[in-house]
Amino acid sequence: MEFRQHPAVTLAEVAEAAGVGESTVSRVLRNHGSFSRETRDRVMEAVERLGYVPNRIAGTLASAGSRLVAFVIPSLSNIVFPDVLRGASSVLEANQHQAVFSVTDYDAEREEALVAAMLAWRPTAVMLAGFEHTEGTVRRLHASGCRVVEMLDLDGAALDLAVGFSNRSAGCTSADFLVKRGYRRIGYVGHDLTRDTRARKRFDGFCEALGSAGFALVDREICTGASSVESGRLGLERLLARKPDLDAVYFSNDDMALGGYFHCLAHGISVPSKLAVFGYNGLDIGRVTPQPLSTIRTPRVETGRVAAELVVTDAPPQVVDLGFELIEGATA
Repeated sequence: MEFRQHPAVTLAEVAEAAGVGESTVSRVLRNHGSFSRETRDRVMEAVERLGYVPNRIAGTLASAGSRLVAFVIPSLSNIVFPDVLRGASSVLEANQHQAVFSVTDYDAEREEALVAAMLAWRPTAVMLAGFEHTEGTVRRLHASGCRVVEMLDLDGAALDLAVGFSNRSAGCTSADFLVKRGYRRIGYVGHDLTRDTRARKRFDGFCEALGSAGFALVDREICTGASSVESGRLGLERLLARKPDLDAVYFSNDDMALGGYFHCLAHGISVPSKLAVFGYNGLDIGRVTPQPLSTIRTPRVETGRVAAELVVTDAPPQVVDLGFELIEGATA
């Protein structure tokens, strides 16, 4: 059957079909206010029969206070940011707020453009990753009058609300762990440290802690493009081609670390007796590998949940440190 475009069914048409006023239809669809069960049934029957789809955006803009919460996040290529969204959405839905999101691909200029586009919808809050933004982004956020939540980092000055943990401290903790385990010739495999500022802070903290212990990073391999299992595997291969006598490698995240671990399995490199592997994020898949991954577990779902609670309760400006957890695992 050929599909043909038709004008959208309107609220007025639903009201006429149900024999009620438009305000009654609106109350039923929002499940707010007084109406009888019979009225509800008539309205919902008309909605179903006509195929009416409520315009939530228009409803939000027409209301006195917007219930949109805009997420401007760097990536959806790993589980980190979907976990944050999952934690936030449970709170937002329970409080009749609607989450919308866009992806920057770790590009600060793109973040500025997307923030401007999101602010045009007059959201009640904008949630961002980290503290590093362009001057234009900061200027627009200040002028918007909406709440701002910066997530997954505490190494910087918050614009309004901040929820997360110190990436620099996570890097220091990782280095301290490897040094205490007796590793001395340590390398690094990661992705773009210029674009991913939180990975850069972890790297800086890691090198700082190594220096405090009297050691230095032997070598590093920075992979182009987004982090992935494949780039971690190839990155370790290239690093070991230059420095085959490394005894440990710190990876920018668990995706990369798992790629490195798979490289070791494929080439008969004993982990950790020949080479230790250490990651970051504490992804579930790292717990079910033949040897559980040694890593830092971050509270991603909790970060989203707390951030959303601060927004829906209109909390005063504050910084919430959720910390992180060292997972000893079996690869280091």
